[in-house]
Amino acid sequence: MKGTYFLGNGEFEVRDMEFAPLKAGEVLVKVAACGVCGTDVHIYHGDKGSAEVVPPVVLGHELSGVVVQTGPDVDLVAVSDHVAVDPNIYCGSCRSCRMGHKQTCSHLTAIGVNRDGGFAEYCVVPQSQCFRIKPEIPLEYAAMAEPVSCCVHGIDRIGIRPGSTVCVIGGGAIGLIMVQLARLAGAASVVMSEPNPIRRQIALELGADAAVDPVHEDLAVRYQELTGICGADYVIECVGNTTAVAQAFRAAGDCGTVLLFSVPRAGTFHQLSLDDIFHKELTVTGSLINPDTFDRAAALINEGRIDFKPIITHAFPIGQLKEAIRMQMSDESVKVIVKPELEVPVRIQ
Repeated sequence: MKGTYFLGNGEFEVRDMEFAPLKAGEVLVKVAACGVCGTDVHIYHGDKGSAEVVPPVVLGHELSGVVVQTGPDVDLVAVSDHVAVDPNIYCGSCRSCRMGHKQTCSHLTAIGVNRDGGFAEYCVVPQSQCFRIKPEIPLEYAAMAEPVSCCVHGIDRIGIRPGSTVCVIGGGAIGLIMVQLARLAGAASVVMSEPNPIRRQIALELGADAAVDPVHEDLAVRYQELTGICGADYVIECVGNTTAVAQAFRAAGDCGTVLLFSVPRAGTFHQLSLDDIFHKELTVTGSLINPDTFDRAAALINEGRIDFKPIITHAFPIGQLKEAIRMQMSDESVKVIVKPELEVPVRIQ
């Protein structure tokens, strides 16, 4: 059993893994696929994840696989079940948890962040973190349950209403999932803002009504030309830089809502136009991980409501994790996954 350990300072090492006998409520999952997330990129560069990272640790928190062994008192899943794994484990006793805000848990632990995760052949997880996926669903798609669950929480935060207008800024995997969820929530129109022409085309294929190149076009002006409306009801920012944030505020219409969904680099600041917030009466909100939304994400995947085929573009073996992260950072990819069964990288799209 092998896993790729993050050693800090951007370094990884494949090591043999040994697992203690399973404790009550634990299961052993044979990992089928694990997504490379923007959080992994941040950790690679020395930033924290959803919780503090203490190397050496096996990263990878977007994982799916097959249950191959169960410990005592396991009754939620069984051997041979296909599962997606919710990585976030809350203490249940801190003030945030007791107030119903577990996403800000003071003692949060996360599989693939500060507990060994999915960039390995096998992973031990509590049964409570496992959600069944239908056997006919590709396990690569099941690995997308964690990002979908985070996006569902973001959609919940802003409360998209049927007939409303939406602008999504950033056409990476998250933005492309947001396009589809906005449609499912009843948006009358969805406009994508993305400089990469390949990602703009994918957004159109997945349900966006129009796609804007924000490098060569003024997003706010172009949005009004396309929709006849001076600003969107909801703007979802999925990039994580100050340029995109500025575009989000300009693209928001009167009484609009701006969701700053992306994970920014630590220490990133943006100057807000308080006058715009006041006169437009804007609502600005953030979104953190996935409290109580994983079951709904699994349901969306099980029922085929999210299309991942054009989103997952590359797959790498666990021994080439640094290369997988660098590919995820490039304009060539949309979503990169790691598959332990692979011996060489594969371009899927």
